[in-house]
Amino acid sequence: MTSTRSWVNHAVRQLHADATRSADTHLLHFPLPRAWGVDLYVKDESSHPTGSLKHRLARSLFLYGLVGGRIGPETTVTEASSGSTAVSEAYFARLLGLPFVAVVPTSTSRRKIELIEEYGGRCAMVATAGEVYAEAQRIADDTGGYYLDQFGNAAVATDWRGNNNIACSIYEQMAAEPHPEPAWIVVGAGTGGTCATIARYARYHGADTRIAVGDPEGSAYEQAWRTDDRTVTAAGSRIEGIGRPRVEQSFLPEVVDLVRTVPDAASIAAMHVVREQLGVAPGPSTGTNFVVALDLVEQMVERGEQGSVVTLLCDRGERYADTYYDPTWVQAQGFDTAPWLDRLRARLSSQPGSPPRGR
Repeated sequence: MTSTRSWVNHAVRQLHADATRSADTHLLHFPLPRAWGVDLYVKDESSHPTGSLKHRLARSLFLYGLVGGRIGPETTVTEASSGSTAVSEAYFARLLGLPFVAVVPTSTSRRKIELIEEYGGRCAMVATAGEVYAEAQRIADDTGGYYLDQFGNAAVATDWRGNNNIACSIYEQMAAEPHPEPAWIVVGAGTGGTCATIARYARYHGADTRIAVGDPEGSAYEQAWRTDDRTVTAAGSRIEGIGRPRVEQSFLPEVVDLVRTVPDAASIAAMHVVREQLGVAPGPSTGTNFVVALDLVEQMVERGEQGSVVTLLCDRGERYADTYYDPTWVQAQGFDTAPWLDRLRARLSSQPGSPPRGR
């Protein structure tokens, strides 16, 4: 056996050991009026070692590259990212002793860049989100390295049948709840890999759960899903981590039941409401998820249905202390969150069967 093969075997064992050391993330029960008859759960993916949903994806992408013969003991690994995936990948690159370069747009939060660098990664900045792909591939080509390509590989690198993926975890943790099979699971879409994994897992296991995607303003996903046209493009999202200016390869609209556009101000307001109710400060993509999840809960209440809805807490708000949690920054971006805060709080305190309108 060659020394490279021995190194790969050791690297794979290290990744498996990391997964074993990391206890599964918590499933939190979100407080809704009991008389509504619908339970809302929040899967807290921020409790991963690298603080976000992307920890699972990053591990899968490294395994995909290792077992496919693309990553060796001296391979420079690159990625195109808006931040969180690169943070997790920098962690795994350091674990394996590999150089890592993240190509990120200049709009990426300063804290995410600091985390990438703290894990030993290097950041290459580009002006816009649309430029990250080509630059990550160029650096990989110039160094003889490997481009992890989360946007192209997310849906193929993750084992959607099981193997401790996020869908498997949700259903296992829901097993003892009053309504163990969720009526809806609500996620955001960056690569599209999470919604693809959950949707395919549900179909494979015969569940009736429907999958909804919260899509921020400026993203191409809602229009692509609605028109069945993968060629559409858009301006790009201002909610960091989700929404894309183009339809990524890993986004599979055929297995998604609903895509709903959420105003950016609503997403930012909703992350504050989640913090008020759960005592955990999430990032803005969690706010996007929550807006859609609450809409679906209310629709179930209006129809007299009982059941459960699950959504995701994608990462912690500390990464956005100087942006989405900074009132001065929010105001400078033109976001008016006050009406949405009032509306969301009122909806959560409404009488069962008649949640306030104005969604």
